[in-house]
Amino acid sequence: MTPKRCSWVDLNNPLYVEYHDNEWGVPVHNDDKLFEMLILEGAQAGLSWATVLKKREAYRKLFLNFDPKKVAEFSDLDLERILEDASIIRNRLKIFSVRQNAKVFLQIQSEYGSFDEYIWKWTAT
Repeated sequence: MTPKRCSWVDLNNPLYVEYHDNEWGVPVHNDDKLFEMLILEGAQAGLSWATVLKKREAYRKLFLNFDPKKVAEFSDLDLERILEDASIIRNRLKIFSVRQNAKVFLQIQSEYGSFDEYIWKWTAT
């Protein structure tokens, strides 16, 4: 039986179908996954989500499996090298924002115990 899908899902794009069926709309409480989504959402700004999904594995590789502690320590040279990689969205502001987002993410974890604890406090229970 085919699952019910939203009208925006491109059924010809297996990455999109997989994302819709297994991730979209599913509450996430894992900080590592939340950091990944934060970074990917930043990359997506102005583009289609399908574009980001196609490049997701390259982002995982280049940003060390979205480890915020490692990413926060990237040098400008590290980010310049990443910017040269055609397998991701090569926008200087988006690439350099990843390091800053990692630093803020770690500050929030330190202050609230987890990013999950911080972000979910803004939702109605």
